[in-house]
Amino acid sequence: MENYFEKEQYINPSLADADGLLSRYETFNLFMDIADDHAGAMGVAWRDISPRDLFWLTVKTKIVFEDRPKLGDTVTLATWVEPPTRLRGDRSYEMRQGDRVLVRGRTEWAVLNTETMKLVPIDDVYPEGLDYSRPSACPEGFTRIRDRFDASDRYAEYTVRSTDIDVGHHMNNAKYVQALLGTFSNEELREMRPKSFDVLFRNSVYEGDVLAFYKQPAETGFDIRVARESDDMTALLVHIE
Repeated sequence: MENYFEKEQYINPSLADADGLLSRYETFNLFMDIADDHAGAMGVAWRDISPRDLFWLTVKTKIVFEDRPKLGDTVTLATWVEPPTRLRGDRSYEMRQGDRVLVRGRTEWAVLNTETMKLVPIDDVYPEGLDYSRPSACPEGFTRIRDRFDASDRYAEYTVRSTDIDVGHHMNNAKYVQALLGTFSNEELREMRPKSFDVLFRNSVYEGDVLAFYKQPAETGFDIRVARESDDMTALLVHIE
């Protein structure tokens, strides 16, 4: 079975940031959406597996920006799945203009049985005969992030809104990125020029939860911890370069 899906994407105003470039946050959304498109073509989208009490979980996401398209550009979005381990499956993404790769991405997924609350082997979900010959879009792998923060590293907070909640009834994965980017001004983001994001999802948070943001310098770039204020539970760890 062919293991590849692509489509054209016009960068319209709703996808652009203050500089007229594709928003970094919206890039996460575009990659999540094309993952669903491909999963639907494979017969394993959320709507296909939910009658079996199964639910896709995002474990980690890495996105590397080589460049960003501008408002009015048309790009090609592409995705394919990588060879799975027993309980994890990675998916690659590319955004291209012609032969030039603008953005690369990779997500580690798992499948949860919502009745037993246990993970399900990926081979029980994927269709048979997938071609895994295409190499990963991010062969460098995910960055390891240590949870080493203390109270003095806190720099921002955010209250989870109703508009942050998705069909899983918790904060949407891309909405974490939107909230994180919102802790910096546009001028700070222009100075930082972040090129890559590694996001490790630890625990779900819900409407009304207050999130505390902690920041520490790393060997390259910096790390961020996002924790629920009420019990200091880590929701996610992020590495930005």
